[in-house]
Amino acid sequence: MRKVSLACLAMVLAAASVPSFAADKPADGAEAKKEEKGGDELPLLPAPKSIKQSAVIGGKTVNYTATVGALPIKDEKGKTIGEVVYTAYTVPGAPTNRPVTFAFNGGPGAASVYLNLGAIGPKRVQFGAQGDAPSDPAVLRDNPNSWLDFTDLVFIDPIGTGFSRSRVDAEATKKAFYTSENDIKYLSRIVYDWLNANGRLTSRKYLAGESYGGYRVPRLAYYLQTQMGVGINGMTLVSPYLDPPAIGDDDALSPLPWMLNLPAMAAGHFERQGNLSEATMAPVEQYLKTEFVADFLAGPKDKAATDRLSAKVAEITGLDPALVRRMDGRVDIGTYLREIRRDQGLIGSVYDSNFTSFDPFPASSRPQYGDPLLTTLIAPTTSAMVDFVTRQVGWKVDARYNALSFEVNEAWTRDNTDTPVKDLRQAISIDPKMTVDIVHGWDDLSCPYFGSRLIVSQMPEFGRPDRVRLHMYPGGHMFYSRTDSGAALRRDILESYRAGG
Repeated sequence: MRKVSLACLAMVLAAASVPSFAADKPADGAEAKKEEKGGDELPLLPAPKSIKQSAVIGGKTVNYTATVGALPIKDEKGKTIGEVVYTAYTVPGAPTNRPVTFAFNGGPGAASVYLNLGAIGPKRVQFGAQGDAPSDPAVLRDNPNSWLDFTDLVFIDPIGTGFSRSRVDAEATKKAFYTSENDIKYLSRIVYDWLNANGRLTSRKYLAGESYGGYRVPRLAYYLQTQMGVGINGMTLVSPYLDPPAIGDDDALSPLPWMLNLPAMAAGHFERQGNLSEATMAPVEQYLKTEFVADFLAGPKDKAATDRLSAKVAEITGLDPALVRRMDGRVDIGTYLREIRRDQGLIGSVYDSNFTSFDPFPASSRPQYGDPLLTTLIAPTTSAMVDFVTRQVGWKVDARYNALSFEVNEAWTRDNTDTPVKDLRQAISIDPKMTVDIVHGWDDLSCPYFGSRLIVSQMPEFGRPDRVRLHMYPGGHMFYSRTDSGAALRRDILESYRAGG
């Protein structure tokens, strides 16, 4: 099983026991001064700070308040063991039932900056397009594709990401925050605490999560419903890591991982030809569900079946037929990304196969490079977010900002089961009014869209298409960085929010 990808990077015990996350208000300046510092203990993060801003969204000027603050996480003894930083955008004077959406990125180990400054926040910084460079000016501009005109937005940075931090030692931190189960428990409490502190428990409430955030969101929805007493009106799963067991190629007996990856490879090939559409992808999906499975299960000893499979895989991916036949038609992601442009010395990104950079060691027999997209987006997003928080909002903190934390990802205790799918079914089964939008870029090989297609097709009748919607857009994992795809995403989600009342 491959490790969860840091894209999104994309993603709660005390030293020996699960803390009860007691209700508490955000720490203000007076409380921070009262907190005694013992030994190397850090001072509490600053009190929330707000500024007034405006942005042109959907062709209209939206005036809003931007707030940066921190919410405490306490153990069963009342000790603050962590502080979760949030960035909230709210429209003053709106009715209390105005929707509020909580957004999470993935990893695990990714801050919410990618959805914030790349997709749905009121300001954005350019990243994710071919030609973007880490040294480009990290300047925020109005985001015409923001969702702020129809919902307030609260971006949550889990512990170890952004400025959010643990206040206990490394071992206790791992037990408290870096497990899939306790991650859901403390983040659910953060959602509840923000709603309670801001008088928004009667608002319509939505969740949005990208990559491992798409793993989190169905689980958060069900936990909030059944454990915290907070009903969720809808959720948006962006390029979700929804079904861990289905992703990865460790199981040589199963055709499923190969089935999930091939449509994204085909989409990348069709896009390079200028021929990507639902119409061109439909035959590929049908082939994978029928002839591909039969020929795959026949095994390499069946020469005729392997010849057929290899020829078809070469056709839909654009790879050299001789190479594909040597691999018995079983083309892994790394080979695809390196071979599709080997004659140009370029490598593709796992997050968008048509986002490329030069292979620094093209003669090497093994890949020696970082992901082209991942390595270019860290600098602009980090610089833009830190400038926004510390200079524009004026929330001063003496700490490093972690847009992507490889340390968190490495320390994470994973749950490689289909728990998100189970919780998704349970959440929508007990609330007939809840809606779900699952959104993908065609070219994404980190969380391929075809997995979600198969999951949706297996839904019982209560998961009918008007409640659980699958949307596809040109692009990859962060398809929203393409202006047209971001606009299409906004239109589709706006329709869902309007339908929800």
